[in-house]
Amino acid sequence: MINFSHLHVHTQYSILDGACNINKLLDKAIELEQPAIAITDHGNMFGVLEFHNACKKKGIKPILGCEMYVSPQSRFIKDGKNFSGHHLILLAKNERGYHNLIKLDSLAFAKEAKYRTSRIDKELLFEHSEGLICCSACLGGVLPKLIESNDIEGAEKTALEYKSVFKDDYYIELQNHGIELQQQVNKELIRIAKKFDIKVIATNDVHYINKDDYEAHKILICLNTGKTLSEYAESKMSYTGNEYLKTKEEMLEVFPDIPEAIYNTQEIVDKVEVFELERGPILPVFDIPSSFGKIEDYYEKYPQEEIENKLYSDFVNNPKTAEEDKAPEKEKEKIESLLKEKGGYKKIIRTKFDADYLRYLTLEGAKKRYGDALDETVLKRIESELGTIEWMGFPGYFLIVQDFINHSRENLGVIVGPGRGSAAGSVVAYCLGITAIEPLKYGLLFERFLNPDRISLPDIDVDFDDEGRAKTLQYVQDKYGSDHVAQITTFGTMAAKMSIKDVARVLELPLSESNRLADLVPNRPGINLIQAFNESPELKQELEDGNELVKKVLNFAVKLEGSIRSTGIHACGVIIGPDDISNYVPVADSKDSDMMATQFEGKLIESVGMIKMDFLGLSNLSIIKDACENIRKSKGDIVEPDKIKLDDKETLELFQKGLTVGTFQFESDGMSGHLQNLKPDRFEDLIAMNALYRPGPMQYISNFINRKHGREEIAYEFPIMEKYLSETYGITVYQEQVMLLSQALANFTPGEADKLRKAMGKKQIKVMEELEKKFIVGCEKNGLELEKVKKIWEDWKKFAEYAFNKSHSTCYAYVAFQTAYLKAHYPAEYMSSVLTHNLSDIKKITKYIEECQNINLQVLGPNVNESDLNFMVNKKGEILFGLAAIKGVGLAAAEEIIRERNENGPYSSAFDLIKRVNLRIINRRCLESLIKAGGFDCFEGVHRAQYFTNVDNMTVLEKMIMLSNRLKSDSLSAQVSLFDEEELKVDDIFEIPQCEAWTKSESLSFEKEMIGFYISGHPLDEYEETVRTFVDTKIESFKDLTTLKDKEICIAGMVVGAENRIGKNGNPYSSLTIEDETGAYTFRFFGNDYVKFGNFCREGLYLIMNALVKEKTWPKDAITKELEVRVKEVALLNNYMEENAKELEMTIDYNNITDLFVKDLETICKKNKGKITLKINIVSTIDDLKLTMLSKKFKVSLSFIKEMKKFSSKYGLFYKVIKR
Repeated sequence: MINFSHLHVHTQYSILDGACNINKLLDKAIELEQPAIAITDHGNMFGVLEFHNACKKKGIKPILGCEMYVSPQSRFIKDGKNFSGHHLILLAKNERGYHNLIKLDSLAFAKEAKYRTSRIDKELLFEHSEGLICCSACLGGVLPKLIESNDIEGAEKTALEYKSVFKDDYYIELQNHGIELQQQVNKELIRIAKKFDIKVIATNDVHYINKDDYEAHKILICLNTGKTLSEYAESKMSYTGNEYLKTKEEMLEVFPDIPEAIYNTQEIVDKVEVFELERGPILPVFDIPSSFGKIEDYYEKYPQEEIENKLYSDFVNNPKTAEEDKAPEKEKEKIESLLKEKGGYKKIIRTKFDADYLRYLTLEGAKKRYGDALDETVLKRIESELGTIEWMGFPGYFLIVQDFINHSRENLGVIVGPGRGSAAGSVVAYCLGITAIEPLKYGLLFERFLNPDRISLPDIDVDFDDEGRAKTLQYVQDKYGSDHVAQITTFGTMAAKMSIKDVARVLELPLSESNRLADLVPNRPGINLIQAFNESPELKQELEDGNELVKKVLNFAVKLEGSIRSTGIHACGVIIGPDDISNYVPVADSKDSDMMATQFEGKLIESVGMIKMDFLGLSNLSIIKDACENIRKSKGDIVEPDKIKLDDKETLELFQKGLTVGTFQFESDGMSGHLQNLKPDRFEDLIAMNALYRPGPMQYISNFINRKHGREEIAYEFPIMEKYLSETYGITVYQEQVMLLSQALANFTPGEADKLRKAMGKKQIKVMEELEKKFIVGCEKNGLELEKVKKIWEDWKKFAEYAFNKSHSTCYAYVAFQTAYLKAHYPAEYMSSVLTHNLSDIKKITKYIEECQNINLQVLGPNVNESDLNFMVNKKGEILFGLAAIKGVGLAAAEEIIRERNENGPYSSAFDLIKRVNLRIINRRCLESLIKAGGFDCFEGVHRAQYFTNVDNMTVLEKMIMLSNRLKSDSLSAQVSLFDEEELKVDDIFEIPQCEAWTKSESLSFEKEMIGFYISGHPLDEYEETVRTFVDTKIESFKDLTTLKDKEICIAGMVVGAENRIGKNGNPYSSLTIEDETGAYTFRFFGNDYVKFGNFCREGLYLIMNALVKEKTWPKDAITKELEVRVKEVALLNNYMEENAKELEMTIDYNNITDLFVKDLETICKKNKGKITLKINIVSTIDDLKLTMLSKKFKVSLSFIKEMKKFSSKYGLFYKVIKR
């Protein structure tokens, strides 16, 4: 029987138009009894490793390939015509061919080659042709293109050229998708093949799996081209519906006259060798100083025969080695196997050399950390860890990591985090400066990081301040070579909600309906649509009983869910290789980085020997760094975060009071409340709270608090458990506690304890059952009561659902403590840094400004005589906005203002600034921005509006600029001026006209425009009493209308956007966007609502709105109704209080009533007459009496309250407004 296999197949990694999920594709190929299948994605190898692994698992032969783009001329020519190139199928015949394929595809993404798409040229192709099978591709291939243009001679010449390079591994492809041009081209291709004795193969240019996937594929094409399905025919990428995974019989039907084209695919399948892609870790060589030694000395010190004998001796003496494996006749074979496992003789010698230097650095570091006389416990732990690191072959890894961390810290001025994750459990890492937490003090375990019983790659994640991360990456590239370092590609896929929205757009379902359907998907990370249908009855009902378009959207969303839409860059993952990365894995460029990125994603990259290191940018480290710089500038103190004592009284008091807004990890309202109840008085309490404050363990926080304060009994099943659980008051919080207890109770080895930890976390049922037996047997041997042992095991199984890594919790509690220390001791400098690093997040910046007010810190706008580039603290302890962040100013202008101020003193006036700075850097627009933001408010006698008033047919500001330029011009031309330039003031030349100052509202509006948020107040401040009395809902709560369903609400805000338009039906409608301190929301008014509320659709109005949250009545056939905010009443805020307040109730203590009070009250009443009844409660706290009086003489206005506020503290007044 002759087989057929598909050799031209696009998976979903052909991101523009491939719709084949790899696992489903292979399942279909197996169903069709096809022995092999190729992957030939457009210009990339993104899916090759996943495809290879899946083929191995499913038992189908993988053929690894790529559909390359070959430039018709040199890849260096970019002439505006040949943007990509001709298509060409390349298949890896053997391992050599695979590496050539990697190299070609990597070079195709190089800057000099890529031109819209990745591409190579014939020079590169022929240079790297060994081990490759070449096929002529589809109608986009060079042969079909030449034939289509009637250049038959050129086609023959090209066929001969390719055959001369690839010889019998060059094949001409035939395709038949029902396209007339293919029929014409195929005739000529067959003739050329026969003429030059080139074999033909039949392929189908597969882009989707099943015939009925055609419609879904069309939707995918529309998604990626921005079209709707009705516009599909206009797309240049139109398909015929035949590009699916056909059976052999179907292929024979479309090629009845040339069956050999079908059978020749088997020839290629037979040619292709199966080879492994997986390999052991490949590390770059760390350059050890020659003063320590040379690698050549180690070859002499450890001859190969001695190494082999040692390996074999260790093998024979291992109690786990079977007796039959020790047979003398197997010795040679076993030695070869053992050498291979260790990477060969040279790798073993390199590891020994690295290990000795690592030991030297570790012991030197230990003296700095622990002192010259090392404790036996410390020394024993160090030797144990070093032995494991050497045995696992990772000394070089530690050397590389410690090098870039210490270099960054010592030479680049980078703030490096204390560690992250399980690496903090290593004493060696602590001695090397990789981590900053002493593992022994906090009971952190090395086996949680490197388990000698479970060979796995080390994974040290490192946090840097944001700017420092880039510096460290550059250092690594400079040290090892830019082509030795790469980032890691990630893939953006269509998740459940997004697949609904994407398909809905293509099928032209209204946006409101699209959002409604997407909102029915449960908000759970990782949920898919099949799960969503099971968990959401409303969504399932839409699928079964919704209108036809809704059902169509949901069905196609299921088909396309998981499709790859885009590529990106791993947020922190970096690969460092021993030489050019493209010698091992394919790389590609990225729009998000100047570095190349591996085409294989992070979860697979380590399986091919690449070691991933995580370089993370942590903004809180940037906050710490800038806060320390603020402290140096304002107070002259030098704060070293790594030397902060973890028992600092003021810092612990800050945690006890819950004043943690702006700190790392501990700033949420919920956490703040728990801290106030806990009253942490030691660092260990913070480690535990950091681990407990998460879904799951959060339920134990109250127990933790009560046990700490003696309100709940602390009990242990066995006395030995107290040693490991006392720090968390008898509650199991950390994975490390389970690991230590399993060793203490059941004699588990450290490796077995880590195996238990992993099995719990991964829910490995079989492994758990196996370890349960071992645990019970071990406990019984130690004489422990069986019932209690079983209870402990059951508790641990529950604990597995929320178990946390203590090493990670400790590291992050450490950073949290540093931030809290800075806030406790230097609140202004710290909060200034917090504000700087949250400038782009309006919600956060508002929150942090409120926090500053809560702790009595003033946050002011910019000041050209004091402000720095970013938020800073002045001599009065006030926080000032930074000049560089003002819209229209920018870094260069801000630096120029500060430079001149530092060199020649403060500016005496706006004109003084203008004539002193470089006006090529600071232009008129920049100066206008400074004025609008309040930067010139420090100059007395001139308000903001005056700079924009006219004088001599120009603004005052423009005249100042003109005069300044004239002065500078006169100075350059050495002309004699009537005035001494140094003493010249603007008043000496012209008088600044007086004009009306901007209103508070106008000033705030300009301020927000320039700064991005309100800093000196909020427009609604003027209506504070009205808002406090009547408003019960903030706009931010509209994000989840379900909490407001069927409730009447009242909101207030400023109209920031308004439109009056005509709808498709010819009827007018209006939209209004209203904003309060928390957010903005847009209302649309149609029909009667348009008539009632249309007049309020004007920007700048301050409105109060009463509304009802209810289900929409449209569309009528919707099974689940979307919620809407239905406006019932709109009014102007200006006089709302006057119209809707019944009375103003004022309360005063009898003892505070004096003649002066009566006089002040009467004066204010006369001055602020209005419509609100004044009610006065006179109380006596001593006699517990209350007398209520209504004023018959006066009714007051809203302004009365503002006036009386001035006397509140003086007379002890309390007041409230009673609504009608």
